[in-house]
Amino acid sequence: MLMMISSLILVVCVLVGVAFMVLLERKVLGYIQIRKGPNKLGFMGLLQPFSDAIKLFSKESAYPLMSNFNFYYFSPVLNLFFSLLLWLCMPFFSVLYSFNFGMLFFLCVSSLSVYTIMISGWSSNSNYSLLGGLRAVAQTISYEVSLSLILLSFLFLILSLNIMDLMFYQINLWFIFLFFPLSMIWVVSSLAETNRTPFDFAEGESELVSGFNVEYSSGGFALIFLAEYASILFMSMMCVMLFLGGNFLSIMFFFKLGFMSFFWIWVRGTLPRFRYDKLMYLAWKSFLSVSLNFLFLFMGLKLMILVLLI
Repeated sequence: MLMMISSLILVVCVLVGVAFMVLLERKVLGYIQIRKGPNKLGFMGLLQPFSDAIKLFSKESAYPLMSNFNFYYFSPVLNLFFSLLLWLCMPFFSVLYSFNFGMLFFLCVSSLSVYTIMISGWSSNSNYSLLGGLRAVAQTISYEVSLSLILLSFLFLILSLNIMDLMFYQINLWFIFLFFPLSMIWVVSSLAETNRTPFDFAEGESELVSGFNVEYSSGGFALIFLAEYASILFMSMMCVMLFLGGNFLSIMFFFKLGFMSFFWIWVRGTLPRFRYDKLMYLAWKSFLSVSLNFLFLFMGLKLMILVLLI
């Protein structure tokens, strides 16, 4: 029963965090573009996320006549479900679900979210959304490969699949100093994995109307939006756990998580959109080869240490 209540509190906190991250993004982008951002509702626009939520969920939903209705209707719900399910492997002070295979759980659930994007794009029966869905799926799958290989490099050094164990190995030295190139590649791959600028080809308005979610309105659009931001927050948490100390028992953990989330927005306000062929070139010809070479290096190091110990 306690587990259920804790999980519920976690999900509610994530959703509130997502609401205020949307507000933070709109404020930061406003100041980057030398304007105010939302500042009318409540004190300095603090109630804006709730106003947006009420507006989106109370609007009438329009369903395309030719859409495969059940798939079309449930894919945003599944998308948000997978994004929230990811959070169950977050390390907790009270050891909520102490996954010994937390990393494996993270890889499995994050790769399932590809299907929801694919189904969203296909089930609308619109050429625009199908094209957007295909591009999004190709991009996500491409970057998942390098993401998994980078993760393997970290796992070879700690020889554990438990996310909590990352904290014990970073007491004296953060992994960002040991794995600097890999950490940077991880951040860029995470940006691509969460479909964010400069890799937001899933929703490239200038060339694709709005990508895979073009036929969604009101509640369905809101759910896709929530899922994206929940994934961003989770990937920020993974960045902190992997190479920024990962001490989830400290208040600094949340400041670092906040900074990484801010970094996502900062990148959006600064960088223009990448070209699609360059995105694929980066994934398959740069990141894949670099992460594979690093993986072999760390495997060799670990083997050498084991031989020396024996």
